[in-house]
Amino acid sequence: MEATREQTVETLLVSVNRLIRRAAQSTGNTTSAAVWRTLGILETDGPLRLGALAAASRVAQPTMTRLVAGMLTDGLVSRTVDPGDSRGQRIELTEAGRARLATWRATLTTTVGPLFADLSDDDWDALHRVASLVAERTRTTPNGTEIPA
Repeated sequence: MEATREQTVETLLVSVNRLIRRAAQSTGNTTSAAVWRTLGILETDGPLRLGALAAASRVAQPTMTRLVAGMLTDGLVSRTVDPGDSRGQRIELTEAGRARLATWRATLTTTVGPLFADLSDDDWDALHRVASLVAERTRTTPNGTEIPA
């Protein structure tokens, strides 16, 4: 029986979450997933005010305040005055944060690589096509808005 489109999307979402969770657990890295998610948001969406960053990361503002404090201490992000409203501050990814995120992603990629080692060339072609489609449909602009497909 052929899967419905909704079932296909559900399977993709569940499987990707499982893959990321499995890879993260396999690395032994104790950094919170919220930190990696927040760094990724800053990478794609650019500098954001704390409230917008909390909303994008799906955490409460006090939680984001604690996350940002730790990331500031670790040199992963910087805080600057919002040029549009001098009462506010914007959080921005530092070069050290960008490098740490790239290293984390490379570690995840290496960790899950063996799961796919036995794929045929046709399977790799299919996986590449799916990855390209998902990336194309989930792109964002520097201000965090989705780019129409």
